Amino acid sequence: MINKKGLWFLTLFSLILVLSVYYVTLPEELILTNATNNTENESTVNIEEKSALESLRIESDADLEVAMKELQEILTNVDSSMEEKNSAFEQMKELNENRGVEQSLEKKLQETYKLETFVKINGSDIQVVVSSSEHDKTLANNIMRTIQENFDTKKYVSVKFQG
Repeated sequence: MINKKGLWFLTLFSLILVLSVYYVTLPEELILTNATNNTENESTVNIEEKSALESLRIESDADLEVAMKELQEILTNVDSSMEEKNSAFEQMKELNENRGVEQSLEKKLQETYKLETFVKINGSDIQVVVSSSEHDKTLANNIMRTIQENFDTKKYVSVKFQG
């Protein structure tokens, strides 16, 4: 018989698992949609401009997937203590929340500045890579302010231009 803690744990774990699969698979669907909607010339230009950002996204997604698998192993391991399982669950939850925040920040920067960006959150550090040939200090400062507005605590935001 499953007790209330076990049922609660399984429910939350399955929710985290579904969300993690959703976030890991989401960018690939968007890439395929963009590639089919563009004409041949436009897609070639977009791929050249976005290739650095896409490679960063793919690398980030791969790292996220590896981290999630490691945490899932801890959660499913019979020998793991409750403290280890709770810690692994909290880390999974944090990884999923960070991925959601990264995507929302990328969308906000796209809407605000009309720029393709890649955002990576690592604790209190936030790295922003902008696909732009123009290296503008004012734009970088505005991007930093826009990012910081979304957080109550002070974050270290770095902006890098590629293009």
